[in-house]
Amino acid sequence: MRLTKFTDLALRVTMRLAVTAPGTVLTTKEVAEAMAIPYTHTAKAISRLQHLGVVDARRGRGGGLELTGFGRGASLGWLVRELEGEEEVVTCEGDTPCPLRAACSLRGALRRAQQAFYASLDPLTVNDLVTSPTGPALITLSRPPRRPSDTPSRTP
Repeated sequence: MRLTKFTDLALRVTMRLAVTAPGTVLTTKEVAEAMAIPYTHTAKAISRLQHLGVVDARRGRGGGLELTGFGRGASLGWLVRELEGEEEVVTCEGDTPCPLRAACSLRGALRRAQQAFYASLDPLTVNDLVTSPTGPALITLSRPPRRPSDTPSRTP
């Protein structure tokens, strides 16, 4: 089973937000830079995650991104299903239908494998993904935002 690039990016964004200290918010730009993901892709992933109730995104002063309580406890299997969609691994229809479709056992075997893949992810939560050593590694990926007091003073 191969995940789409979009699902991969959305999972990495979710993991980064999962290790953010409570009460701390990050911007889309900060997450994109920390995870080395293009800003536009990050914004699309965050929009989808917000729609799913996994991320709370607030605009304006004091706004930012936070993982919701629901998002922290969300099943990885559920999240991947939602991001990937319910399409089968192979389809027998299309512009040129497969001539074996009436007598082929491949489609059923791949469907069962896909279901087993998701079932293996079901018991895992987003919080499970960020236990050590992953969580500490994610925290080190981003630098805290600079404050004016952090800027070295220059003397002429």
